Amino acid sequence: MDCCVMIWNMKPQMRAYRFDGHKDAVMSVQFSPSGHLVASASRDKTVRLWVPSLKAESTSFRAHTATVRSVNFSSDGQSLVTGSDDKTIKVWTVHRQKFLFSLNQHINWVRCAKFSPDDRLIVSSSDDKTIKLWDKNSRECIHSFYEHAGYANYVDFHPSGTCIAAACTDNSVKVWDIRSHKMLQHYQVHSGVVNGLSFHPAGNFLVTASNDSTLKILDLVEGKLLYTLHGHQGPVTCVAFSRTGECFASGGSDEQIMMWKSNFDCAEKGDGVRPQRKTSTGSSKARPRLTSHPPVHGNQASESTEHLNGQDGHTAAHHQSSRVTHSHRQPSTTSSSSSTHHHTQSQGPAAQHPPQAAEGGLPPALASTLEHIIGQLDILTQTVSILEQRLTLTEDKLKECLENQMEIGLHLQGRGEA
Repeated sequence: MDCCVMIWNMKPQMRAYRFDGHKDAVMSVQFSPSGHLVASASRDKTVRLWVPSLKAESTSFRAHTATVRSVNFSSDGQSLVTGSDDKTIKVWTVHRQKFLFSLNQHINWVRCAKFSPDDRLIVSSSDDKTIKLWDKNSRECIHSFYEHAGYANYVDFHPSGTCIAAACTDNSVKVWDIRSHKMLQHYQVHSGVVNGLSFHPAGNFLVTASNDSTLKILDLVEGKLLYTLHGHQGPVTCVAFSRTGECFASGGSDEQIMMWKSNFDCAEKGDGVRPQRKTSTGSSKARPRLTSHPPVHGNQASESTEHLNGQDGHTAAHHQSSRVTHSHRQPSTTSSSSSTHHHTQSQGPAAQHPPQAAEGGLPPALASTLEHIIGQLDILTQTVSILEQRLTLTEDKLKECLENQMEIGLHLQGRGEA
């Protein structure tokens, strides 16, 4: 909403970069497949292509006649697809930003538009309560999925390219097979509007973001809810897995970006994932928290999930999150608070564990030492945050002094010429 694009370096010693150029709120941002470009879409009706470096070089082009809500690279990095409030979807070349064609059958705002993994199809969602599949070559709409209870804020392809998932305003997440056009899964797990989702690259899991302030991890093979993640103070507006799936990032209306570590491992046996020990530290304002759900399907209505992934087995997930504090000056630094969760797999109903094993098997002395270390790390995190605020104030004062000095110089120059 502050019109800028932030590039965060994941190495702690490296500062983030703030790119200014858009004249209104930035609605969508994505790295190119090579990582050499970043595309951003804005309410100012333009799309910008940035080189993610200190120089912040960019090119801008007017893409639509209204707010551009979505921008997405093709898998080969050669094309861009954009969606807009002007009800159109447009495809562009990345090189020289040449307009190729538009798709015009939506009758309301287009919220999202994405290429399929093989770049043959485009999926789009709109406030007209439809999700449309387009053939890129023929430029024809090949199918429309209808949402009667609301519309889809976000839609994306499964990594296999055979399914799509939609984050809907009726608080649901739906998965369709694009070949049979049948709904495969329907998750009613959020208590608020679902704003975004992201498939794990392996295709077994889906993470969702909602106005109910939570993220949900869904097991697509078993068709059930695995975890609920708490951390944001307010609506979670977006979420995305990294390319390797080792972590995912979430953004919220609380002006924070959270990085979550996600290690999904296969368990040979067991009837579900049951966390046995949890240690949590962090800011009292935003303390990430994880809730595990028992292996019960509940109200998740799902048909066969063979179309999504043929693998069988149960999973365990270890989540660790760190918060990136939003800074309003460039360059900026990051401060983090961490939350680590340890899980062990249940070996079936007959498996019995002693109480100590259920707590992770740590001796009391070691557990006390670890808690002390975590407490000290929390103090260090708060110290870094305070130093960051002081650095920002210093930068503001320095900028003000330079502006005053420039004004004085221009005034003296004008008097000299007179």
